[in-house]
Amino acid sequence: MNKSENDSLPAQIDYQELLKRWLLEDEYRLQALLAAQQLNLNDWMLAAGFVRNLVWDKLHGLQTPLNDIDLIYFDSSDLSVDRDVAIEAELNRIAPIYPWSVKNQARMHLRNQHQGYISSLDAMSYWPEKQTAVGVSSVLAVKSTRSIGSSSLILHSPFDLACLFDLTLQRNPKVKCALFEQRVKSKRWLQTYPKLRDNGG
Repeated sequence: MNKSENDSLPAQIDYQELLKRWLLEDEYRLQALLAAQQLNLNDWMLAAGFVRNLVWDKLHGLQTPLNDIDLIYFDSSDLSVDRDVAIEAELNRIAPIYPWSVKNQARMHLRNQHQGYISSLDAMSYWPEKQTAVGVSSVLAVKSTRSIGSSSLILHSPFDLACLFDLTLQRNPKVKCALFEQRVKSKRWLQTYPKLRDNGG
């Protein structure tokens, strides 16, 4: 097990640059970004555990596998589930080693019984945990992992990135406590990452 990196984090830190550096060091995630960007989807990013688990892994000295890779995008012109299925099929053709999960955020308000979202970032602002509502995309000029630099990565979150690094689990105040607690239990985050604290909220 590697030494966890939170032991050496300075008090004042640029979380965006640190997160970008960790992403640049992760060939598996970089290849997934390259595959996703080929589809040229509107307002797309790889989100949720793709970013969250990387930070928690680093802070615990772990390397946990990803159960799925959440690609989100926003297209109000086609709200069909079939569109997501077709995109997943194309991703599986381009990069079959990845467990893709594709969701058009323009239709997710229907499932969640919310007013319509206006963007992927707006949709993320309703996700149950603040630490999950973070994503990353890359610019289309990038052609290989060797050409990806810090400026090629774009981070997205409706919340302050600091909450992802402080080893807490915080409920988004837009969601009910019961949903938050159910997810904490079912995802077993506190067991996988024992330094985490459930702050509820």
